[in-house]
Amino acid sequence: MNILIIGGAGFLGTNLVQRCLAESSAQVTVLDSLDPLFQSKWSTVAAVEERVKFVQGDLRDHELLQSTIQGQNIIFNCAGQTSHPLSMQQPLLDTELNCLCNLLVLEAVRRHVPKATVVFTSSSTIVGRADCDVSDEEHVERPLDIYSANKGVAEKYYQIYHSAYDLKTVCVRLPNLFGPYGKSDSQFGFFNYFISLARAGKPIPVYGKGDQKRNILYVEDATEVLWQVAHEPRVCGSLFLATGNEHPTVLEIAEQIDACFGGGGVKPVAWPDDRRRIEIGSVTLSSTRLRTITGWRPRYNLVSGLQRTKEIMDAISREGPP
Repeated sequence: MNILIIGGAGFLGTNLVQRCLAESSAQVTVLDSLDPLFQSKWSTVAAVEERVKFVQGDLRDHELLQSTIQGQNIIFNCAGQTSHPLSMQQPLLDTELNCLCNLLVLEAVRRHVPKATVVFTSSSTIVGRADCDVSDEEHVERPLDIYSANKGVAEKYYQIYHSAYDLKTVCVRLPNLFGPYGKSDSQFGFFNYFISLARAGKPIPVYGKGDQKRNILYVEDATEVLWQVAHEPRVCGSLFLATGNEHPTVLEIAEQIDACFGGGGVKPVAWPDDRRRIEIGSVTLSSTRLRTITGWRPRYNLVSGLQRTKEIMDAISREGPP
């Protein structure tokens, strides 16, 4: 079974490499630009594994993409620009990476491996500010930033290529992921940024009261979702939310991280105007549709996921990446 993970040196991609290598039949290829803007010091492509082939390159390199995609059975597209603030600062770059590059992938699949299964990792922030108590895939889309808007556009590309060309595509909207190999930069998500601060013994800044609720999902639970939908024919052409069971507030998350990693406490700070304008508020998400079809359930909660993250990151610090 030949598996291509695009963006396999990023946070989610690195963890997905580990999940795929758990299958003895998997021959994994990683395609990643290794752009320092999007990498973290923890990222690894498990290059020491003989079943991993690493290809450094950009999706905008048409010839490289076409040659890399040849012979692949499953394609996970985890690549993209993932910073909400950066998408507002550089909207054209975000559109190029999160819209155009997805079209390039789909065209390469259509022309060269039309029987492959393609899994696209999307975002729950496409919903924007919720107008109901519990949001699912049917909630109207009201994105508040360019990143979320472009993720929503890209989802439509995958659905169109399924209906127009019979490609086996599936889109999975993921919530706030946390776990090892995360990027320690506040622009790329608060969760792993908070972990990096606590590991360094620094205080965790929380905007305002920190009372907005977030759905959270440990990254190994996310990679299991991606693996399952790639092997479930009934989900082809569909869009799913993959969510955890908990909706803690940002303050509660910060306090648990501080307690787990022995950080420097939690401190409230004022909302920066640019962040306040794209803040979605409290959102409660449901993945009933996905769970009903696949039977998937998350294995980790906030506390157990943080503890596993600590164990893995401590082991990496001592011994190096796997």
